[in-house]
Amino acid sequence: MTRNQRRVWLYDFVTTTQQQSSTDPKTMPYHEAWDFQKSLVEHQLSRIGKRPADPPLYDQFVPASLDFNNEKDGNSEANKKIPPFLLGCDSIIMLQHDPVYTLGTASDTSFIRGYDENDTNDNAIPIVRIERGGEVTYHGPGQLTVYPILDLRGYKQDIHWYMRALEEAILLALDKAGVKGATREDNLTGVWVSNKKIAALGIKARRWVTMHGLAINVDIRSLQNFEGIVPCGLEGRVVTCINDEIGGVPHFTVEDFAVHVKEALEEIFEVSLVSTPT
Repeated sequence: MTRNQRRVWLYDFVTTTQQQSSTDPKTMPYHEAWDFQKSLVEHQLSRIGKRPADPPLYDQFVPASLDFNNEKDGNSEANKKIPPFLLGCDSIIMLQHDPVYTLGTASDTSFIRGYDENDTNDNAIPIVRIERGGEVTYHGPGQLTVYPILDLRGYKQDIHWYMRALEEAILLALDKAGVKGATREDNLTGVWVSNKKIAALGIKARRWVTMHGLAINVDIRSLQNFEGIVPCGLEGRVVTCINDEIGGVPHFTVEDFAVHVKEALEEIFEVSLVSTPT
């Protein structure tokens, strides 16, 4: 199967206006994105069937006959909707979050500075425990967050390979953006520049269908609330962002950098991204 046939939905909430429930038109509340991920995973599992021997209801890749960007196909605005039976195709979500701290399934709350489970301060940054691996991290404006909902049977049924592939996509995107010296570190997940963490990863898989994913710090806003935690539980390590590493001007917006990430994901996973209707 060629890369042009391996078509994956792209839900691009970075370059489009967000839901009314957000305080910022360019960000999405965490629970809203989390619910959306879980919905897409359920569609994937329904496509796959309940037993390993069940044949999938339809292919995991988007049919070539669907092209929302081709006006000649008679795709009026009213018709530009994903058919419900194709919601279980592979998907990638790209967005910025409202400020939030997330904890993995076994994360230690001691890595949240001043944590008090009885705190009722409505102005505090929300803390959400989710089903990914890893320790506490922060999401917020200025950071690009990417959630691949992929059936690894169409790639490689190996979680270690998948994590390294996500890191490779980040490294490629950073290189495209002119960030020099980005690297992995032995026995740690994520991507680092000059001993500072610039991108974090945390995933969950059910029957080889992935959710959660990666976050890359782009502009200075993305660093503002990391002082409230020990990021990823790594004492003494600091975080950085793309604009602090490239120096000079012009600096990147999240929208600018998202273009490089899209290209990198297509190259590493050998797919073509198909933008969903807005």
